[in-house]
Amino acid sequence: MPDSLKWLAALLVGAILAAPASLYVQRLETEHRGRIIAAQLTGGDPDAGRAAVSRYGCPSCHQFSGARGVAGQVGPSLTGMASRPVIAARLPNDPSDLIRWVRFPQEVSPGCGMPDLAVNERDGRDIAAYLYTLQ
Repeated sequence: MPDSLKWLAALLVGAILAAPASLYVQRLETEHRGRIIAAQLTGGDPDAGRAAVSRYGCPSCHQFSGARGVAGQVGPSLTGMASRPVIAARLPNDPSDLIRWVRFPQEVSPGCGMPDLAVNERDGRDIAAYLYTLQ
């Protein structure tokens, strides 16, 4: 095989191997931007929110990406919260309403299946930030 073809073959193999790495880096950058936006929208910390979701026992009723352990089937799946237009079947999916829903579901929708869990302001913001990272 002539040297020019060997060089071209090596270049082609390199490009093929680099493509998945490039896609992975793009995915990481997109997730990072999403976390920054979620934090800015809510004033919360998505990492702290992920921990709070476990602490408050949300996975016992809800399913969502990234949750480990129990995968509840009582409440709706929380996967895709970032792109839903409405929450609780009645509120626009904006940060203040999501925080209010997480903290005071019985005030928002009396008699609904979601119990008030005495979620404090900080945890409410953190949980909302985490939920906004779920695509």
